[in-house]
Amino acid sequence: MSSIVTSIVTSIASSVPTGVTAGPDRTEPAAPAPRTGLLVRVWRRRGLFAAVFALVMVVAVIALLVLPVRYLASGSVIVAEQEPGIPTASAAWAQKIGDPADLESQLLVIRSPRVMRLAMATPGAVEAVGEECRHEATHGLFGTLLPTLRRCDRLTPGSDALIDYVSARYKVGTVGRSRVIAIAYQSPLPDVARTLANALITAFLDDQRTTLSSSREEAATYLWQELDRLDREVREEDAKIQAFRRERGLMRGATAPIASERLTSIGQQLSAAEAARADAAARLKEIRADQARGSASAPAVLSSRTVADLKQQTSTVDARLAAASIAFGTRHPSLRALQQERDALQQRMAAEIASIAESAQKTYDAADALVASLKQQMATVKAEVATATTDEASIESMVRNADIKRQKYAELYKRASELETERRVLIGSTRLVSLAELPNKPFFPKKLPFLAGGLTLATLLAFAAALLRDRADRSVRASSDLALLAGTPIFAQLPRVAREHRVAPPVLGLLARRAHDLPIAAALAEARRDPLLQDALRKLYAGIALASGRRPMRSIMLTSAGPREGKTFTTLALAQLIAATGQRVLVVECDLRCPTFAAALDLPASPGLAAVLRGRFPFREAVVRTGIANLDALPAGRPTTDSTELLMGPVIGELITWANLYDLVLLDSPPADSLMDAHVLARHVDGVLCCTRWGHSSVAAAASVIGELRAAGGEVFGLAVTMVKPDDHALYETKPAPSVAYLGAG
Repeated sequence: MSSIVTSIVTSIASSVPTGVTAGPDRTEPAAPAPRTGLLVRVWRRRGLFAAVFALVMVVAVIALLVLPVRYLASGSVIVAEQEPGIPTASAAWAQKIGDPADLESQLLVIRSPRVMRLAMATPGAVEAVGEECRHEATHGLFGTLLPTLRRCDRLTPGSDALIDYVSARYKVGTVGRSRVIAIAYQSPLPDVARTLANALITAFLDDQRTTLSSSREEAATYLWQELDRLDREVREEDAKIQAFRRERGLMRGATAPIASERLTSIGQQLSAAEAARADAAARLKEIRADQARGSASAPAVLSSRTVADLKQQTSTVDARLAAASIAFGTRHPSLRALQQERDALQQRMAAEIASIAESAQKTYDAADALVASLKQQMATVKAEVATATTDEASIESMVRNADIKRQKYAELYKRASELETERRVLIGSTRLVSLAELPNKPFFPKKLPFLAGGLTLATLLAFAAALLRDRADRSVRASSDLALLAGTPIFAQLPRVAREHRVAPPVLGLLARRAHDLPIAAALAEARRDPLLQDALRKLYAGIALASGRRPMRSIMLTSAGPREGKTFTTLALAQLIAATGQRVLVVECDLRCPTFAAALDLPASPGLAAVLRGRFPFREAVVRTGIANLDALPAGRPTTDSTELLMGPVIGELITWANLYDLVLLDSPPADSLMDAHVLARHVDGVLCCTRWGHSSVAAAASVIGELRAAGGEVFGLAVTMVKPDDHALYETKPAPSVAYLGAG
């Protein structure tokens, strides 16, 4: 037996069940699969999603048909617009153009009861309101259910009821971030909407035009008068200054008064003259010194061309005289002639030096005379400048007074211009952009936006309903929840075997698709052809074999918390799979109240387990062949109500002991929540495998049953999730779960 189990486990080692790790005494959950997302949760509840979505869309369509049609007529005005012809905006204009508070104040003015009363005073406005009120009272669903004719009688001209009525229907607001204000009226009658929108626009413009800026006008008038007075005073001051200048001869030059400029010019000339006189004195001194020495080495003398020529001639004669003195005697005529020529040259040089000295003396005398003259002129001009300084101080005082008046004139002129501009702002800053036109299309409800909003709302509500329903579902959907509460690992998730029937056109097939449970016989036939289910069964058997450890389990009971949770199908399908491996398997139907083995396996007549437990037949005679190799069955026989009493007798223990002749015995018990039969059988078998149905069984109920079975003495070693929908099988949610011990649990 051990060799057979080992060979089977080796052959299907790749099919170890999800969440199980083999070990001699413990199994631990494997790495968790990713959690399912929102779309998967919504897909699980697609029926509820479709129902909520359809309901909201139907309500939206009904509302679209029932809600009264309303038209919106809209006109617009512009505020704080700059006056035409003004090239630059004043501070008041700039403040109004960029100040949001000014636009807000204009909106408050338009919505004020005073302007509303002015609008209702427009010819035809009150009549239009009465026509609208009567139309609403006699047309539409709301008018039929809530008649308002009595209210229409209270809409008299100037009444508060009239103002409240129209104020609720007017819409006033800015257009984006511009200075344009849109004024609109909403009404079920398009002509009434246009009339009342234009009435408020006209009333507002008239109110703006008739609002006078009296205080600014008075201030501007006063400022212009002050400007005229200051202009006359400034002109008089300028005339006095010019007359005083002419009287005192205080003419101004290019950069300063003429006397000051003259004094500056004479000072510059005196400095130049004194420098020239000093230069002439130095030259004259050099020449006099040169004359006293009898030489011609002074720079002023050497600069003369005549002196230079005479000195050159003298040098030549001296050279010839020296040569003649050597050749001739002292009384030689040639020698005497040369001496006479040299004396003549020296006389001419002395005369030339005397002439140069005389010229230098004249230059010095002229420079000295010019210096004396300039000093005298400077003294005179200084006296004139001293006299003019006092006069200039008087003129400066007069000029300063004139400048103050000019500055005051400029400031007053600027302020007068601003006041004039502000006065125009207050009177003409609000202008008409466009009057309201007759609306051709309804403003509310608009079909496309309304249906789009309904579609969005329906989608959101359907999503919320599906997610809330999925969150509130406490059935078996998450393996970790069940494994954590039950303290038992999940060996496999068995996909559902069913035939699908479409009850709607292909377009709605995904939402309307239903799967009907098959009879067990048909389900077993389908299971043999379903590779996904066969793989899940292999994982289940591998988990059982690994959980057995070194002491293989010979007898295993399959049970569930409630009915229709797939335990019988799991028992027979697992038995067929194990029998196909060559092991001899016996399936025992212990559900004595609702037997199904005979029909499921097409068994021949048999006394049944009930007769065996009553001692009427031996075990061997009640066991029948199933037609499947290595698989025998012990059906329940006729239904009986005393199943608990029969299973509590000693025969059941003898039966299980006898059944150990088989390699494996699988017992199909009744639901543990309904009867105590499963609790009685649990202590007779080697292990208990609990089945829970996906999306149907309660996690709390399964955990409670497992605890009760363990308390009764049973060894609950694992779980199997049955009837997992094929659409959700690949996305089955598994979360991290703690390690669970098989042996000794409970």
